[in-house]
Amino acid sequence: MSSKPHNERKPAIAITIGDVNGIGPEVTIKALRDSRLLKYITPVIYGSTKTLAYYRKALKAEDFNYSQVKDGKLNIKKVNVVNCWEEMVEINTGQVTKEAGNAAFMALKKAVEDLKSGLIDGVVTAPINKHNIQNEEFAFPGHTEFFTKHFESKESLMLLASDQLRVGVVTGHIPLKDVSTAIGKEKIASKLSIMEHSLKHDFGIAKPKIAVLGLNPHAGEEGLLGSEDDAIIRPVIEDFKKRGKLVYGPFPADGFFGKGDFKKFDGVLAMYHDQGLIPFKTLAFQSGVNYTAGLPIIRTSPDHGTAYNIAGKNEASEESMRHAILMAYDIFKNRQLYLKEE
Repeated sequence: MSSKPHNERKPAIAITIGDVNGIGPEVTIKALRDSRLLKYITPVIYGSTKTLAYYRKALKAEDFNYSQVKDGKLNIKKVNVVNCWEEMVEINTGQVTKEAGNAAFMALKKAVEDLKSGLIDGVVTAPINKHNIQNEEFAFPGHTEFFTKHFESKESLMLLASDQLRVGVVTGHIPLKDVSTAIGKEKIASKLSIMEHSLKHDFGIAKPKIAVLGLNPHAGEEGLLGSEDDAIIRPVIEDFKKRGKLVYGPFPADGFFGKGDFKKFDGVLAMYHDQGLIPFKTLAFQSGVNYTAGLPIIRTSPDHGTAYNIAGKNEASEESMRHAILMAYDIFKNRQLYLKEE
């Protein structure tokens, strides 16, 4: 626990349970068994006491205790649970079921309502299955797009963060063949602006230094390997520099990470999903956190999926979930601090 509690009220941080057949309930229980977290936050699990009771028994986590939320009142000394469904959802660990998808959606829907009403101050989302959760109200590639729409943000940024590295992506969940047409000057500038704003307000970095990766091998090799780097990416970087921003690039992605140049920057903007996430997960898989920058609310997530192959086996590490919870707390603290200084 590197952070220290501040003197103001503890933020109420929600954890949505995710797919109940995946490792979400397990890593949530394991992370919240550490009672030191209660010094920092008031945890609020969105799911079901029945589901938690099942996993509490399966994990032999007798020391994990919680209080059911009634009438919207939180117990600031305990882990709180909001029951998001009444019926018993059958748990089939490692299996993809429609019932689990429905339950994951209900937890998200209720958390959004309580974020909007001010009951909770931020949300940590345990992993969902992006297929079984789909319905008329959830027609999104993932959490990032869901929260962006519900909080009416024109644009957001998928930002992967750890102690040593922060990587944002210009394009997220789209096919690779569509990337070159999707990275216009306006889009790159928008994502860069969100990253710079977030590094200041959310991470407390007064003058963030940002690296921008090129799209093509060797950042286009002066046009030999593609024109996007010089025609689209470079002019955006120059424009930011003219406005006094510490933005550099475009850098060839392979050498940038291979030589450890990422250590010189507060943030790295990649052009597409795998360009940013492969090096990030290689360097920070256990401790990495997925943060949605650019929203009025705080949303973090552990940097892993449902991991059906180990669900129910008491093998999942809670490290990324713990980091996601602490990052939500840190961002809350940094935002409060920034508001005071303005």
